[in-house]
Amino acid sequence: MLKYMIFLLAFLALMLSGCVNKRGISATYYNDCSEYYDSKGYYHKDCDANIIEFKDIKDALKTKEPLEEPKGNVW
Repeated sequence: MLKYMIFLLAFLALMLSGCVNKRGISATYYNDCSEYYDSKGYYHKDCDANIIEFKDIKDALKTKEPLEEPKGNVW
């Protein structure tokens, strides 16, 4: 029984291991971002997508949709 518990804990630790950086949770600690200026002089920064973006979580928590009222006789 103890072997299974250790295996389960090790498996969960491997599955839930992700790197938390300032933009979200990703598979690597440092994001590969390409930064450049275009011909008009505008700055661009293109980064790889994270597994979870903190901005997406904040937006989802802000925009809660109200629950739909039941239609007809529900009793």
